[in-house]
Amino acid sequence: MKKINKFLNIELKKDEKIYFSSDNHLGAPNHLDSMVREKKFVNWLDIIKTDAKVIFLLGDLFDFWFEYKKVVPKGFVRVLGKLAEISDSGIDIYFFVGNHDMWMNGYFENELNIKVFHKPQNFMINNKKFLIGHGDGLGPGDKGFKRMKKTFTNSISKFLFRWIHPDIGVSIAQYFSMKNKLLSGVDDIEYKGEDNEWLVQYAKKKLNQDDFLFFVFGHRHLPLDIYLSDKARYINLGDWISYYSFAEFDGNILELKYHNI
Repeated sequence: MKKINKFLNIELKKDEKIYFSSDNHLGAPNHLDSMVREKKFVNWLDIIKTDAKVIFLLGDLFDFWFEYKKVVPKGFVRVLGKLAEISDSGIDIYFFVGNHDMWMNGYFENELNIKVFHKPQNFMINNKKFLIGHGDGLGPGDKGFKRMKKTFTNSISKFLFRWIHPDIGVSIAQYFSMKNKLLSGVDDIEYKGEDNEWLVQYAKKKLNQDDFLFFVFGHRHLPLDIYLSDKARYINLGDWISYYSFAEFDGNILELKYHNI
């Protein structure tokens, strides 16, 4: 018997589209290089806002993000301003926290009117079932990271970190963020095969619970489009570091594309 899941519904009108993007890691590896990528991403947002119904940002927009009670990290004004403009125009933006920007606590909701998800979410888009999330910590294996994530998301850990002065806390976090090689590690270079791709295994397991057509994730940094059955597909969005890749859905067709401007 299949498990009943709650689905958030989206209906596209003619000429409306949905866009998916992930893993910008803004702020890394340095201010100047990040600024080039940020401007390119803002250019993409300007292009897609003409026909976007919903924009999904699937995490790691920033290489580090932590919300203190009265402080957020310095910078990123171009992308934050553009997201505010798009949201104010009536286009819905859904943000899924990644492992580099999981410490969100109301800023996006209150300042940008962006819905924030901390776990994968089911969507029904034009009567097609999607499972959407960042992708970190899902599937078998990666036990070390899963233990680390529990520590970082623990309320006591977050409370203690807030007592560190932001100049010190953010600097420490940025250092370790760069050291963990998640930005451009060797594991992201090539496809490992279905048996070794944890998100593929996770998606296959979810197919036993419901008849999803599309699984859309980030985190992996490698653009992937894999058939899990005759109909179901797993899409990984790649990143805005090496590939400048994204996915576009017009109500019927979901495809990976690349921003080359």
